[in-house]
Parts: sequence; structure tokens; C-alpha cells
Amino acid sequence: MFTPPFGLPLIPSTDYDAWKQLLKDAEVRDGRLHDARHTAATVLLILGVPERVVMQIMGWSSTAMAARYHHVTGGILRGVAEQVGGLIWEIAKDGDGPAEGASGSRR
Repeated sequence: MFTPPFGLPLIPSTDYDAWKQLLKDAEVRDGRLHDARHTAATVLLILGVPERVVMQIMGWSSTAMAARYHHVTGGILRGVAEQVGGLIWEIAKDGDGPAEGASGSRR
């Protein structure tokens, strides 16, 4: 929600007009103000902000809302894959690597 400097609520059309002007000034594609909530939630996810903190910031009371607004990006997936890959190769380098099966015996 946007407010003028003196704190009173904006007239809905003023809010809408200010949002559209902000997009135009930033030279980004047109979008709904509600779309900014999805973007904000996704940015917080990319930054690694804990879900409970995101929920507090966004005003959500359930993790279902977080799941609805967070959008997992390719960069997030790559980062997780790199972390897992690094862990696997670090373990392999130490001699306890992926050649060891679930039962603990070497293949």
C-alpha cells in the first residue's frame, strides 16, 4: 500500500496511476500492481530469506500463500544443483564418495 507523506490512504486510481508511472519511468514492461507481490516474494526467495520471515513481510499466515507467490527460478535450481554437486564431489574426494551404496558397501 502506498500513502502520501501525510499518511492518509490514497484514492485507488491515484495508487494505480502512480504504479503505471513508476513502470513507465523504469522503462519496464507493463504489469499489474499485484504482480509486484509475486516479484517481491520471488526476490526474497532468491535472497535466501527464511520462509517465516517472508511470510511476516508479505503479511501471510499460511505457508500455502508462500507457495502460491514464490516462483522457483532456473537460477535457484542451478544453485541447488551446484551445492549438491559440490557436496558429492567433496565427499568423493575424501574417499567416501558416490561409489558407496546405500548399504555402505563399495560397488
